[in-house]
This record gives sequence, structure tokens and C-alpha cells, in this order.
Amino acid sequence: TCGEKPAPKKDTMPKVEARSLGGLKIAYYSNDSIKANFDFFVKEEGIIKRKQKVFESEVGRRTKAYEAFITKKDAEARGGLLSQNEIAQVQQRAQEMQNQIMQYQQSEGAKIEEQAMKSLEAVNKKIEAMGKKYCEKHHIDILLMHGDGGQINFIHQNMDVTTEFVNFLNENQAQIEKELN
Repeated sequence: TCGEKPAPKKDTMPKVEARSLGGLKIAYYSNDSIKANFDFFVKEEGIIKRKQKVFESEVGRRTKAYEAFITKKDAEARGGLLSQNEIAQVQQRAQEMQNQIMQYQQSEGAKIEEQAMKSLEAVNKKIEAMGKKYCEKHHIDILLMHGDGGQINFIHQNMDVTTEFVNFLNENQAQIEKELN
């Protein structure tokens, strides 16, 4: 309303004392680049995607078989070719087919999801271990991971070692695969 003064602006200056880091070396890598360029990660993700496609294809095949069965039997029933007893058997068989599709989706879908989680966990553990080796080799005190939903809001691009770290991971891929199998 008229005459009201705008609220005074609050102080946004952080109350954090600046400290000398004494040569502390900090770097980061982009998690999205690891997913896109670390050969082992790409390979593992490809395996899961292929299994997912096979799974989806099998669900589609079973669903089409179910639909074809229903269509055929419905046409036979409309043509008066099925007795009441046969119609009951068709309904029972249709229910069995539907249940089998649902069971397959649940069991196989869970297997693929579990395998994907185990694979991702193993890859992440290796990235962490290789990150330690990378830091020791290049005298980096802190190696941060940057990505969507991460804990780093901002870090200067001069500290970005993504390309170099991905190259290091790819150079050590044989060792990583050997340790995971």
C-alpha cells in the first residue's frame, strides 16, 4: 500500500573466514562425461540395454500371441463354432496367458533391474578406486564429481580434469575389467 517502505535488504555476505589452502590441489570431473565416454561404462550400459530390448521384445511377442488367440477364439465364438464348455476353456486359457505375461514381466524385469544396479555399483566402485590412483599419480588432494543433482553448485572450469580422467580410466580399462570379473 501507499507509504510503505520496502523491506531493507539483508546482508548476503557469507560469514566464512578465508583460509590459505597452502597449495591444496582440487579438481573435478563431469559425471555425464564418464557415462558418455568411459568405454567400460558404455559397454556395461550397452549390455543392460540389449537385455532390456530382448525383454521388451519377448513381452511384445507374448502379448501379440495372447491378442491373436483372443481374436481367433472370439471370431470362432461369434461364428457359433464353440460350445459353452469350449468358451469357458478359452477364457481360462486366456487368463493363464495373461498371468504368464505378467509373471514374466515381473520376474525378468526384476532380474534386469538387479543386474543393472549391480553393474552400476561395480563400475562406481572402480571409478572411485581409479580416482584415488589418478589423484595419487597427479598429486590432486581433492577430486570432486560434478553433475546434475550433485552437491557442487559451482566450481571454476580451470579445475576440470574430465577429459584427462576419462582417458586415464580408458587406459586402465583392462585392469578394471579384470578386477570386476
